[in-house]
Amino acid sequence: MIAPSILSADFARLADEVAAVPGADWLHVDVMDAHFVPNLTIGLPVVEALLRVTDIPLDCHLMIDDPDTWAVRYAEAGAHNVTVHVEAAADPVRIAKQVRAEGARAGLSVKPNTPLEPYVELLRHYDTLLVMSVEPGFGGQKFIPEVLAKVRAARRLVDGGELTVLVEIDGGINEDTIEQAAAAGVDCFVAGSAVYGAADPAATVAGLRRAAAAASGRN
Repeated sequence: MIAPSILSADFARLADEVAAVPGADWLHVDVMDAHFVPNLTIGLPVVEALLRVTDIPLDCHLMIDDPDTWAVRYAEAGAHNVTVHVEAAADPVRIAKQVRAEGARAGLSVKPNTPLEPYVELLRHYDTLLVMSVEPGFGGQKFIPEVLAKVRAARRLVDGGELTVLVEIDGGINEDTIEQAAAAGVDCFVAGSAVYGAADPAATVAGLRRAAAAASGRN
């Protein structure tokens, strides 16, 4: 699965930018509050507007200080997947239950330096694990390959039946890094500048998907 990140899109032309990736599986929306991360992007009103102009499922990544208040609102609005950070959530089990009750998938994200092991039991309440492969906050950063150890650990847990999460990765994904991420066991790849910095975003999405499928061997 390929999820283009609109963080790298032209914010003045978001509807057109969304229309430029018709083959995308999800559309990744980075919500930042300038507190949890040092950047300020978009919020719920923009997500509601996007839902009116696209059928691509929205993958909302909340990089905010108060996900306990806000996560369910994105689910209520119609987001397909709502991801919160374990480092910010006060009651992540409650968040997951609220988000799922609204018919959305619940996602849990970990920063590059956050270990996976303490949160394995918590992930049983979630549908998606988002592994950050850059420090959250800004697009265009260099991929951190060390996070792939967490991906491999998650893949083993999923393949062994201990977890049922979809494994997603976000940060520095492009034609040079997607193969190693796919080989490690990623299911869904967030790609921002690699897609929206390309002359043909739709063709880039298709190319990234082919590369990931070939490297994963799981198709």
